Amino acid sequence: MAKKPTRSALPSKQQILDFVNQTDGKVGKREIGRAFQIRSQDRIELKKILREMRDEGLLEKGYKKAMHKPGRLPNIAVIEITGIDRHGDLIAAPVSWEHEDAPPKIHILPQKNRKGGPAPGRGDRVLARLEYISDTSYSGRIIRVLQSANLTILGIFRSSGEQDRLIPVDKKVREEFLITGGGREKPKDGDLVLAEVLDRRRANRPMGLRRVKLKEIIGDMSAPKSVSLIAIHAHGIPHDFSAGAVREAEAAKPVTLGKREDLRDIPLITIDPPDARDHDDAIFAEPDPDPKNPGGWHVIVAIADVAHYVRHASALDKDARIRGNSCYFPDRVVPMLPEALSADLCSLKPGVDRAALAVHMWFDVEGNKKRHRFCRALMRSAANMAYRDVQAAFDKGEGALIDTVIRPLYGAYEAIRIARTKREPLDLELPERKIILDDQGNVTDITIQERLDAHKLVEEFMIQANVAAAEALEARRTPCMYRVHEEPGLEKLEELRDFLKSLNLSLAKGQVLKPRAFNQILRKVVGAPHQLLVNDVVLRSQTQAYYSPANAGHFGLALPKYAHFTSPIRRYADVLIHRGLIRAYGLGEDGLRDDEASELEELGALISTTERRAMVAERDSKDRYVAAFLSNRVGETFKGRISGVTKFGLFVTLEPWGGDGLIPMARLTDDFYIYDQTHHTLIGRSTKRRFQLGDPIEVRLSDTRPTSGGLELELLDRMKTTARTKKHGGKKIKQRKYKGKQRK
Repeated sequence: MAKKPTRSALPSKQQILDFVNQTDGKVGKREIGRAFQIRSQDRIELKKILREMRDEGLLEKGYKKAMHKPGRLPNIAVIEITGIDRHGDLIAAPVSWEHEDAPPKIHILPQKNRKGGPAPGRGDRVLARLEYISDTSYSGRIIRVLQSANLTILGIFRSSGEQDRLIPVDKKVREEFLITGGGREKPKDGDLVLAEVLDRRRANRPMGLRRVKLKEIIGDMSAPKSVSLIAIHAHGIPHDFSAGAVREAEAAKPVTLGKREDLRDIPLITIDPPDARDHDDAIFAEPDPDPKNPGGWHVIVAIADVAHYVRHASALDKDARIRGNSCYFPDRVVPMLPEALSADLCSLKPGVDRAALAVHMWFDVEGNKKRHRFCRALMRSAANMAYRDVQAAFDKGEGALIDTVIRPLYGAYEAIRIARTKREPLDLELPERKIILDDQGNVTDITIQERLDAHKLVEEFMIQANVAAAEALEARRTPCMYRVHEEPGLEKLEELRDFLKSLNLSLAKGQVLKPRAFNQILRKVVGAPHQLLVNDVVLRSQTQAYYSPANAGHFGLALPKYAHFTSPIRRYADVLIHRGLIRAYGLGEDGLRDDEASELEELGALISTTERRAMVAERDSKDRYVAAFLSNRVGETFKGRISGVTKFGLFVTLEPWGGDGLIPMARLTDDFYIYDQTHHTLIGRSTKRRFQLGDPIEVRLSDTRPTSGGLELELLDRMKTTARTKKHGGKKIKQRKYKGKQRK
């Protein structure tokens, strides 16, 4: 441990750097303040200094706001076992690495007091506590195995006569496998198959192909069900529940009233998409009868009481932690909980008693929340309605529930919307596409989802309930898993300002950045040809939200504190919040435990990773569906829009389906193109032709790859002759070095 300096004045940036680099363990603002004996009135200035250091690239912030040198890994991270070294010890690499240079090598220390079960092997993802050795080397001690790799693998069956081989569909798996056994039926050459890897230690042998045994023949790659299965296996989404979890779910029973608050006579309703199978939130609103709150509203948000069934350290709990969340694909759902819970006992079905954790909220006439109260309840949903049906009932003023339920809901929403408008969260308008399947699972259409007031109503009620949950836990000094969304970094903002300047737009500079600054820009481009472009670039400038027990606010929603409470069927973070509320209000013995509270930092890292894994898998699945949908249209021409500009080519989103294809730089043969990263543009060195993010473009579909979801495109010759040839703002564009940073 470095010797703590004794000072009363604010330290210099170099002194802070020296202290961070020389101190073992966590170093955050609190530790720096204590070390330099900074008085409370000077803490705001210290915060400004630390923010400047992060903006200047001198420091990075990890979990629990711990500071570390840029390029270093946080103390706790999700890593992947990559193999063994010459001494036979495991080595690993970080799952998330956003720097240009190669990731550091992590040497896994032997596990102490390891319990039963297979030892971690190559491809496994683990949560580990890391210790810095050098810029290229760390030691790591495994906390727990998150995801066992290579137990099953999905691939294409290839037969060469003497040998049968499996070619993995996952691009990251670059080796082939030798098929040594299987069922009685032999797959056809080119079939998609699922196989079990035999003898995992084989991965560490220097010679020979690893062996697999066939488990299932999926069949023709064009079969509809193969699309989502590829995404599930390529991203390691756990999809089989343990026997213990299944037993616990099937043994669960409905609850009785007991000490719960009886809400069964209140007409709570659930509002969901028409194809939803789980209904975990119900809502109700009525005018507040309190004469001291004229024009105010009483709102109830009732959420399925998942914590009653999923107890800490149970088999259900362990499976839910590994998943972190449910994954939604066009043809199926991979649930976080077994269907006996997710689609039955924890689903707020109409007309049946269901356990709920509910929050009562009272708002004034302008939508400001005056107070809230949480309770454990027994409810009976009055109806399950689709968004479109709710909107139609309100617009027409018709239906059995119009006066008792629907009009009051919209009345409360109109009040809450006043407060939202004053708060002014980030208001991005980005189209959301939905893939429509027939009964056999084939894509029949890809549509833009309509955004109705019914959607906004439910969304705003959920936001208010989430805020109330965070406020309640904080007020009662109970540990909380916050949903954190930090403001954009200085480098991203400067890139955004440079880009906006090319469109004669400016983003105001100020010490305190708020979402309304972005909204002012977005309002200026409504109806303009580059509206989608500006919305997309503003989105890319934002940081990625994550889960943490350390609150840093939610920038996008313009809220000082926020937590996820409203979807415990599909998010493990919400289960933790439910347990925290049960503990805070003394609502039962199944609340958050001390040992569980002590590991919230680790859990935040875990569920943030599983969330990103699910998002990527869902996106990849949609890409594969689009590629399959367009596979019989190779050679046709399409209108599109440039959705990505890189040093290796142009990404184009086809309209109206939304599939993304690449025009490689090698196919732009009419000139040598220079990549301008700031303005998201390729510029011809001789012709000055420009291809900019958001530009409309016409392309020919040259190939599709449903296995990977890839589309290959060609730029039409006539587009080259009509491309814009103006110089960027009348200025010479210098070639910029691509930094290789990926979108967060």
